[in-house]
Amino acid sequence: MKIEQIYTGCLAQGAYYIESEGEVAIIDPLREVKPYIERAKKANAKIKYIFETHFHADFVSGHVTLSKETGAPIIYGPTANPSFDAHIAKDQEEFKLGNITIVAVHTPGHTMESTTYLLRDENGKDHAIFSGDTLFLGDVGRPDLAQKAADMTQEELAGMLYDSLRSKIMPLADDVIVYPAHGAGSACGKNMMKETVDTLGNQKNMNYALRANMTKQEFIDEVTEGLQAPPKYFPLNVKMNKEGYDDIDEVLKRGTQALTPDAFEAAANETEAVVLDVRHQSEFVKGHIPRSIFIGIDGGFAPWVGALIADVKQPILLVTPEGREEETITRLSRVGFDNTLGYLKGGFEAWKAASKEYDTISSISADVFKEKLADSNIPVFDVRKKGEYASEHVKDAHLTPLDFLNDHLSEFPENETFYVHCAGGYRSVIAASILKSRGIHNLVDVAGGFGAIKKAGIPVTDYVCPSTLK
Repeated sequence: MKIEQIYTGCLAQGAYYIESEGEVAIIDPLREVKPYIERAKKANAKIKYIFETHFHADFVSGHVTLSKETGAPIIYGPTANPSFDAHIAKDQEEFKLGNITIVAVHTPGHTMESTTYLLRDENGKDHAIFSGDTLFLGDVGRPDLAQKAADMTQEELAGMLYDSLRSKIMPLADDVIVYPAHGAGSACGKNMMKETVDTLGNQKNMNYALRANMTKQEFIDEVTEGLQAPPKYFPLNVKMNKEGYDDIDEVLKRGTQALTPDAFEAAANETEAVVLDVRHQSEFVKGHIPRSIFIGIDGGFAPWVGALIADVKQPILLVTPEGREEETITRLSRVGFDNTLGYLKGGFEAWKAASKEYDTISSISADVFKEKLADSNIPVFDVRKKGEYASEHVKDAHLTPLDFLNDHLSEFPENETFYVHCAGGYRSVIAASILKSRGIHNLVDVAGGFGAIKKAGIPVTDYVCPSTLK
């Protein structure tokens, strides 16, 4: 028996390759499926099953394409109603894979169809669970994403999740291994550990949601406390996972159109496409196409695209580092953004060489920022998350989280120069690009963010309770 976790850091997502006696099961595959097919081929094995733990909201799974390529059936848990052919498993239904068994354990609560897959080894012993978004390490799946589809409140779904955990998962032995669908950084939970594999026994000891003496009401209260609004692209990804989508090869063929600066400019004017610049923030600050949006490929790229562009059908034109065009299109497709029209051939240097107009962002070091703070009462805007701001922040800084920047546009001064920072410089440049695209240019980015600010010795405030923040 072989179990391989295939973890994608930018999505904080775990897919799984399970092999026994020449037969393979894939759980929650990514959009690009060739790596799974090649793994099986190399092992002289056949992909027999594709298991989906639920209709994912934060990424587009590769189940439809993988089934088409291999002929393997797609397995969902009870109550799932996809638009394509799939096997809807009964609770406790068993699937033989070589000399091991995978059992579909219906665990509703995160979503109604949420299913945990229990793996029993060749001796029939419970070995591992693939818990999807039902159980994370340090947390459980948020119960507010499926309210409309289930016609239930988040509290009702949380109560159902409590019952699923207590009746289906916690009775399992402590040595059972937990393989979750996500880790720290995912928007599908709020308190996940950085580790991606653990034992169920350790989770029973340290996961707040698995306390042995926890009442259902305590569980509901704690699991629903502090939930932020989910990213707007989540329902659109659910729809794609439920109804199907174009093969990744078709998306790549459309997106990898090399456009000269003139053709790129014409496409931007004619299609109302978003110009998305994925270079490093230091390069974007020095020069970029006017009104383009920065979201760097080497940061939390795909989730930020989903949160800030939101509409997966939005046409996109790309400015990328040379040689990273296909990678960028692939990573966009992972969160459902399939409408890439092409990329700027030769990158930003070609744009400048063609004598096209370009813009810059004013940026200062933390040391210069310290001097300005000492000289006058300047407006400062912190685009980190509420929890980060609550822990420590520059005195009198305004909290305008990047996730919800559009809700705060009226708060930025119209005529006075203001200063923007995040934790390390990535998010503040995203924020600056969005503000400039909205016609707000009187801003200055603090390079290096809060880390550089603290290093420069700028005084910061003490802890503030997050619940007091808007």
